[in-house]
Amino acid sequence: MGLHGKHAVITGGGSGIGLAIARMLADHGCVVTITGRRQAVLNSVVSDRITGLAMDVRDETQVVETMATAVAARGPIQICVANAGIAEGRALHKTDMAFWRDMMATNLDGTFLTIREALHSMRQTDWGRVIAVSSIAGLRGLQGAACYTASKHGMVGLIRALSEDYLGKPITFNALCPAYVDTDIVTRNTTSISERAGVSAEKARAMMVSANRHDRLIAPEEVAAAALWLVSEGSESVNGQAIEIAGGQM
Repeated sequence: MGLHGKHAVITGGGSGIGLAIARMLADHGCVVTITGRRQAVLNSVVSDRITGLAMDVRDETQVVETMATAVAARGPIQICVANAGIAEGRALHKTDMAFWRDMMATNLDGTFLTIREALHSMRQTDWGRVIAVSSIAGLRGLQGAACYTASKHGMVGLIRALSEDYLGKPITFNALCPAYVDTDIVTRNTTSISERAGVSAEKARAMMVSANRHDRLIAPEEVAAAALWLVSEGSESVNGQAIEIAGGQM
């Protein structure tokens, strides 16, 4: 049977890494629910096997209700990909509480809520896979981005703890930790870095490219391929891992 008919829920699935994972899982037989804050964006990418539901991962009530709707429509969640997130750098002495809380609410609280709600139905099945899309910043400090780094470290810690909680059970928990991926986030950060560092947009983009060990941006499909491996046969003993996707050792 493989992945045929398994229900996958992917937050932040309307673009970038989330959309790449959604399409790859759908191509391999999954029925997929993607979520995001803007229904219009989701509607533009849905297909026969991909359904979109508007959901803000910062809002507990929305997460509870939307995940329940997804289960009612397509069955128990057996693959959960907590991908929704924001990435923005800011010096700590310039970081106010609103910036800090929004970053944590999206990246860390959103991951917690998504996984918690997915587990309600996943625990009733005989198989489950949970993936959090963290970042290379979940494994090392990212200069000029203390808040972002803290949120991504928290995601990795959550995954590692859950993997211990469910040892011996048919559910695994892993984190993907990509470096700079060629998505809209890089495009937005090009402007942000350019303004903060006082360099050209070309130089700002080159700074991100050079931060990847193989001197190129990572394609979203490369991250999606890693996610596909983690949910496929043969990965059963990969659990509690933070997998670097960075073009080399970081």
